[in-house]
Amino acid sequence: MTDEDTEYRIERDSLGEMEVPADAYWGAQTQRAVGNFPVSGLTFQRRFIRALGIVKKAAAEANLELGLLEEDKTDAILEAATEVIDGEHDDQFPVDIFQTGSGTSSNMNANEVIANRATEIYGGKIGTREIHPNDHVNYGQSSNDVVPTAMHVAALEAVEKDVIPGLEVLAGELAAKKKAFDDVVKTGRTHLQDATPVRLGQEFGGYRTQIEKGIERVEATTDRLGELALGGTATGTGLNTHPEFPELAAENIAAETGLQFREADNHFEAQAAHDAVSEAHGALRTVAGSMNKIANDLRLLASGPRNGLGEIEQPENQPGSSIMPGKINPVVAESVNQVHKQVIGNDATVSAGAARGEIDLNLYKPVLAYNFLQSASLIANSAETFGECFVGKLEANADHCRKQVDQSMALATALNPAIGYDAASKVAKMALAEGKTVREVAVAEGYLTADEADEVLDPRAMTERVILGADE
Repeated sequence: MTDEDTEYRIERDSLGEMEVPADAYWGAQTQRAVGNFPVSGLTFQRRFIRALGIVKKAAAEANLELGLLEEDKTDAILEAATEVIDGEHDDQFPVDIFQTGSGTSSNMNANEVIANRATEIYGGKIGTREIHPNDHVNYGQSSNDVVPTAMHVAALEAVEKDVIPGLEVLAGELAAKKKAFDDVVKTGRTHLQDATPVRLGQEFGGYRTQIEKGIERVEATTDRLGELALGGTATGTGLNTHPEFPELAAENIAAETGLQFREADNHFEAQAAHDAVSEAHGALRTVAGSMNKIANDLRLLASGPRNGLGEIEQPENQPGSSIMPGKINPVVAESVNQVHKQVIGNDATVSAGAARGEIDLNLYKPVLAYNFLQSASLIANSAETFGECFVGKLEANADHCRKQVDQSMALATALNPAIGYDAASKVAKMALAEGKTVREVAVAEGYLTADEADEVLDPRAMTERVILGADE
């Protein structure tokens, strides 16, 4: 079906003629895919389109060096591919994510766009195939090795240039709060019940370490994402590809991105399975879970302002209610919670897709790439926003924390070495029943003198290890 208001030209592929919008750089195969897959309206993200351009540019450079492409045509291909890399033709990639499982439609989309644009640069007319999408742009390649290569290029760039910097922002803000809150002694909580005192800075130090270890987990997957399938062609054998092509192309990709890419250790594994993508997404899922846990904790600590825990004061990012005047909600933390749920869903898709495909080819490449890149983008953006707009603006309610500690029954734990567990338990129960502090009961019942109670029940001292039974 065609739009009466749109002008068309005729393009051809092996199945015959197709009408294509006259101003489009794509060709017949892309147009067929647009008609075949009107499924979701979802198309590939900028990072994946950029990666396709990088792969095509690197392949053309390698083929030129190997004497397999003419220099003048290659120059036009390189210029067109660079435009794709730079985002000048993102609107020329209309193919739905839910397409053929190899991603052939998206590979041919890239081939056709680059070929037509290169033909134009070469001085020819779009659609004449003076620079051919298969014979020139796709020379020595197959969708079966191009698409997984683009997956790894896009994934590693997303991890190195988006995810890790975003997490570093969050870790830095948590580290700053660890230092700022180090002197604030508060009630610890286990099972959501009062526990022995901790410093607010210690809790934030735990959060910082959680994110730092998350960065380490993500970084641990990058070596395997650096393996590229390019050069395996259809089934991993490398048919129709020069023996030196894979290494040269990988070197060109590394030079273009500034990242560590290399030829796959085994081309059959690289095309038939996508365990590296599954592994890396598992690390993303884990760090999303870390952020979710931290966001939940901070929402609890900031609950109130008068009838909750109220140990920290949250920023006033926006009004919280359309009906309750003055209400402020932890909206940024809640967005982090929602990101986590989306990443969990994406991980189910990635892990299921990576475990499938038959014999020599995994057939879930487009949905794997899309979901991985969405998770990476969500984590990167939410980590930076969480750090700058929420964590960085938190304040400690030190007076409230101190009052809560003084009333805590858990202070009785420090009595154990001095008066024994049974007596300490009696003191705690009496304090709760009579509405008194542990210190008041311990002194009144004669277990400790006032001076001894001040030393034994010092909340700040309880936040550090002591050597029990040591001589002074």
